[in-house]
Amino acid sequence: MYKKAELATHSPSDFELPSCGKLSLLNRWVKMAELIPWSEFEAEYAKNFPTEMGAPAKSFRMALGALIIKEKLGISDRETVEQIRENPYLQYFIGQSSYSNELPFDPSLLVHFRQRISPNLINKVNERMVEKIRSLTPVKTGKKKDSDAKNKSVNSGKLIIDATCAPADISYPTDLGLLSGARVHTEKIIDILYKQIKYQTNKKPKTYRNLARKDYLLIAKQRRPSRNKKRQAIKKQLQYIKRNLAHIEQLIDSGSTLEGLNKKQYKTLLVLTEVYRQQQWLFDNNKQSIEDRIVSLSQPHIRPIVRGKAGKSVEFGAKLSASSFEGYVFLDRMSWDNFNESGDLKAQVEAYYRFTGYYPESVHADRIYRTRENRAWCHEKGIRISGPPLGRPPVNVSKEKKKQALEDDRIRNAIEGKFGEGKRRFGLNRIMAKLDNTSQTTIAITFLVMNLSTWWRRVFYVFLCRADQTKPVFGLNITCAYICLKIRQEKLIFNSV
Repeated sequence: MYKKAELATHSPSDFELPSCGKLSLLNRWVKMAELIPWSEFEAEYAKNFPTEMGAPAKSFRMALGALIIKEKLGISDRETVEQIRENPYLQYFIGQSSYSNELPFDPSLLVHFRQRISPNLINKVNERMVEKIRSLTPVKTGKKKDSDAKNKSVNSGKLIIDATCAPADISYPTDLGLLSGARVHTEKIIDILYKQIKYQTNKKPKTYRNLARKDYLLIAKQRRPSRNKKRQAIKKQLQYIKRNLAHIEQLIDSGSTLEGLNKKQYKTLLVLTEVYRQQQWLFDNNKQSIEDRIVSLSQPHIRPIVRGKAGKSVEFGAKLSASSFEGYVFLDRMSWDNFNESGDLKAQVEAYYRFTGYYPESVHADRIYRTRENRAWCHEKGIRISGPPLGRPPVNVSKEKKKQALEDDRIRNAIEGKFGEGKRRFGLNRIMAKLDNTSQTTIAITFLVMNLSTWWRRVFYVFLCRADQTKPVFGLNITCAYICLKIRQEKLIFNSV
């Protein structure tokens, strides 16, 4: 049955707020604000402002809280500020004491927040937050040995490690497209420098930009041009860029100064010179790779990361080395250059020891981590590393070993699921930040937000489990037995919730 509603005649001031105008203590943003140790890292953040002069800076809670809101909701900087202005719970989360309909800060400040909060600081906040969660959630720890064993703890827990790539927001780079973009930038720089001396000479350097554009489109519009055609097109673009760079030097000698260029244009000119050098060397030597290869003019810090994955053999972004245990994930290493992640195993295990106080019972990793050195080191620490032993595989494998191998693969899938969650849900599959430091901060924030989401999801499971199984909860007919099964699979105990 549908009942026609009466036209609303009341004003917004007559709108009734729940809980007599007070914030609900069960709201997710209120609960998450209690977990994050804002005050513990306030002094470290204040080091960014050494002087007492100038306008007061925004607090650490406001800066970090705004970045968490942005990544949690997956919205832009402008939309983040608007959401905070409209939502009293978000205003409480960033540290405001009362509701205000004014913008808390300009959207451009989010860029400065990402520059001031380093990834190392975010990782510290993440570790401290997980420690607080684990203190509220009793988990099984290693049992103590006898006094003869010098009171050392037995290895306990499962550490999962893996590496992935966080692609940046750039177009797929090709040599021809990169050179065409570099040529266009050199033409713009020539126009800027010529304006400074156009009253001294009437002869403007010829750039042949229309002809160069036609030469580029002639090959770029072809679906599958031959290798010789692409090579000839690259040669022409290199000649155009060489001529333009020579014109830039002539304009400078004639009286033009680089002071007419802003900071971004001057940086672009340096990048263009390096791109020309790299591409000329690749063309002359008929090579396909070069050290520190630039693949983006706007983000020259990005490097190609060869992954060998199906459909994406090469990715362009930061390579990440992460570890996971008890469902929480930590960012251990981040680099724009490619690296062998097997060298991080020892550091990740030691970080696990410092965090928990005992070594893991087993380390679950893929084949690249199972080197002889890592196997020997894990054997000394009493740690079992997943995967088959070295040497020829045995003819007859017992059922226990087959079951153990399947169990190891199942456990290792957890960190793959974390990477998938970060890339599908929290924007780790396309980093929209443009600077190298802001991109690293965005990646680190993503790992912190994933741990917050994991904690809240588990609390929600427990709430459903304790609800009356004969009544639907939030309109969902989810049986208590199913939720308890999911929790038992994750081996969690929530006595304190």
